[in-house]
Amino acid sequence: MLNPGLVIPLLWLIWMISWVAAARWTNQTTGRVSFKEQLPYHLLMLAGIICFIVPMDGIPRFWHVHLIGAWICTALEAAGFAFTWWARIHLGKLWSGTVTRKEGHHIVDTGPYGIVRHPIYTGLLLAVLATAAAKATVFDIGAVVLFTLSFWVKIRLEERWLSQELGAESYAAYRKRVPMLIPFGPK
Repeated sequence: MLNPGLVIPLLWLIWMISWVAAARWTNQTTGRVSFKEQLPYHLLMLAGIICFIVPMDGIPRFWHVHLIGAWICTALEAAGFAFTWWARIHLGKLWSGTVTRKEGHHIVDTGPYGIVRHPIYTGLLLAVLATAAAKATVFDIGAVVLFTLSFWVKIRLEERWLSQELGAESYAAYRKRVPMLIPFGPK
């Protein structure tokens, strides 16, 4: 019988493998932010990953999640991953794992990018929150904080870069129309 304790990490593994495999499906990079500028969000992300993969044996939990709650968390995690994939497919060959400009780059404001400006981060944060809610340890709460900080740092860098590269007025208009991370939330 399937167990959410096995399905949750399996979904992460499937998402990571498929995400890395799809990284080859992009346009040529025509510009990028320096590694030094990107280092802070990479370090925060790495720290979040380390917190997430700490074995749970013997670590006290803040709360206990019953089977139904664990399956709800699993479904929310899957929904988060589905949202990231919708965004990735919709962005197509303009996607990059780092802050770059791709050949033919333009503002994409349709599909998930018409709901939030950073749907991949929105989906990942939902998956991270759902996983942390199911596991409920101090390391998982730490991972949520570190992932959130990492995305915040990257978003600020990315939006500054996109504004410079794609036109400050156009990007400002997009920012006024579409919230950053939370659908119907603050812009």
